Amino acid sequence: MSKIEMKIPLVEMDGDEMTRILWQMIKDELITPYVDLKTEYYDLGLKHRNETDDQVTVDSAEATKKYGVAVKCATITPNAARVMEYDLKEMWKSPNATIRAILDGTVFREPILVNGIVPYVSNWKKPITIARHAYGDVYKNTEIKVPGPGKAELVYTAADGTEIRETIHEFDGPGILQGIHNTEASISSFSRACFKYAVDTKQDLWFSTKDTISKKYDHTFKDIFQEIYDKEFADQFKELGIEYFYTLIDDAVARVIRSEGGFIWACKNYDGDVMSDMVATAYGDLSMMKSVLVSPKGAYEYEAAHGTVQRHYYKHLKGEETSTNSIATIFAWTGALRKRGELDDIKELCQFADRLEKACIKTVEDGKMTKSLSLISTCKDPVILNSLDFIKAIRSTFDSLN
Repeated sequence: MSKIEMKIPLVEMDGDEMTRILWQMIKDELITPYVDLKTEYYDLGLKHRNETDDQVTVDSAEATKKYGVAVKCATITPNAARVMEYDLKEMWKSPNATIRAILDGTVFREPILVNGIVPYVSNWKKPITIARHAYGDVYKNTEIKVPGPGKAELVYTAADGTEIRETIHEFDGPGILQGIHNTEASISSFSRACFKYAVDTKQDLWFSTKDTISKKYDHTFKDIFQEIYDKEFADQFKELGIEYFYTLIDDAVARVIRSEGGFIWACKNYDGDVMSDMVATAYGDLSMMKSVLVSPKGAYEYEAAHGTVQRHYYKHLKGEETSTNSIATIFAWTGALRKRGELDDIKELCQFADRLEKACIKTVEDGKMTKSLSLISTCKDPVILNSLDFIKAIRSTFDSLN
C-alpha cells in the first residue's frame, strides 16, 4: 500500500523524558509506515532549550504561525531541582506558556471516552471540554521575595508620565510579592474563540471567575465576555438552542459535578490548568485527555494534556519495563494530521487520523491496555501490555479495520 502524501509539513515539537521515548515509538509504528510524513522539526527537550537559551521554543511557535499546524510532545517546565539535574543556565519559562503567548490562542481540552472506563463522577455521560485562556496571569508573572519590613506598591506609569499607585501591603517582616497582568485584546480573543467553538460544536458555554473578590481583574473578564456575547453571538446561540452563562468558579465546580457533561467550561489560565487535570482524572486518567491550542489567526497546536511521565522515564533509564499509556500523545498526532488534511484537502489523511483514533479506542475496549488503564477499567482479565507492545497492539488493530 502506498503511503499517504502530504503537501505542507507539520511543525513537530519534540519533548522530554518518557513522552519523548513514546513519541519516537508512535512515529515508527503508527505514522511513518502509512504516511509520507513531512515535518519541520524542533527539539524542545530541556537540554536543547538550555543550549539555545530557549530560542528554539520561540522559533517553533513562529513556525506554527507560518505552517498553521503543529504537534507537540510533553515538555519539562523546570523548577529548582531540574536546574540542578540538567545544569541549566537559568530556570527557563514554561515552553507551553511561551508558545501560547506568541500564538495568542485558547486551549481546548476534552477527555477521550472509552467503554469500560467509567467516570468517577457517575452522572457524567458526555465529555466536558475545558477552554483555557492561554495568556497571562501567573504564567507571565513577576515575583519578589521580600527581605524585610517595607511598603509594597502597585504602580502604573502612563505614556504621558502620569501614575496610578496603590499600596499592596505594609510588610513588618519578610514575605513574598507577585504581579500578574492580562490585556483586553487577549481576553477578547479568548472570549471569541470560546463562543465560536461553542457554535461550531453546538454546545452550551459556561464561564467562571471570582469577580466578587477580584472586582477589577476578574470582573474585566466577565464584562468582556458579556459584551462580545451580546454584540456578536447572542443570536447564533438562540438559533442553535444553546446557552451561555457566567457564574462564580466555586459555583461552577458544584454545577459541573452535578451535571451530566456535554458542555464547554471556559476558565482563566491557571483555573483551566487545574480544572482540566481534575476533569481528565475524574473521567478516568490524565493520559486520556486531548488538547489543542487554537490561535485567532488560524494556527493549531495539538498536544497531550499530561506531563512527561518522569517516574516511568527513570525506570526506562534503568532498563526496567514500563507500561505507559500513549493514547493522548497519539491523539495529538491524529489531531494535527487531520487538521493538515482538512486545510490541504487531503481526504485520505483525515480518514487515516479517524481510523487510528478508532484503533486506539477499540484496542482498549478489546481488553488490551497499559497498567494505569487496567486499574480503572471494568474489563475482566485485561491484558496488560508494556509501552511498546501497547503501541504495537494498536497498530495490529489499525491494520484489521476496514
